[in-house]
Amino acid sequence: MTRIIADISVSLDGFVTGPDPGPANGLGTGGEALHTWAFSDDPDDRRVLREATARSGAVVLGRRLFDVVDGPHGWDDTTGYGAGEVGKPAFVVVTSAPPASVRLTGLDWTFVTSGVADAVAAARERAEAASARGGKDLDVVLMGGGATIASALRAGLVDTLALHLAPVVLGAGTPLFTGGAPRALVQRSVVPTTTATHLTYDVL
Repeated sequence: MTRIIADISVSLDGFVTGPDPGPANGLGTGGEALHTWAFSDDPDDRRVLREATARSGAVVLGRRLFDVVDGPHGWDDTTGYGAGEVGKPAFVVVTSAPPASVRLTGLDWTFVTSGVADAVAAARERAEAASARGGKDLDVVLMGGGATIASALRAGLVDTLALHLAPVVLGAGTPLFTGGAPRALVQRSVVPTTTATHLTYDVL
């Protein structure tokens, strides 16, 4: 069964970027510390990353994050989603209008202009098709940014919330949780490493 998994790194004070993020400074000032775990040699960090990317049948991201990863300082063959871990999943971007061009033409991009719910539905179709081809269940992963994940949570679209809690206080930046109705969670796993505490919750 295809699950919808929101998966994101966050600071101890609840930010998913540092201050002043932008296309040339995607994680904001000091935000690189959020993703130290993803480049760690710790076997538990490596396992968490490997398992997360291996289950990805399709990935949803917002337009601002797309502009960062597709920009001149964004992804390449060594730093893209799941680089060195798995084949590339389909990517679905929530946007008000498709971009005029795409630098990362080797990836499968779909641009959805009718909101996060339709983007998740399109990603689910892609993930289910990939599951059928590969003979194993694959999921939809919402990788960010923070506003996209927050919108999906508020809309009740998320089955599982995976947080990589980095040992850093950023003081400002892009908050992950910005209000909305209360949502109950059930903690399913905690994996502590020297670079992050990996938390997994079922969203009720």
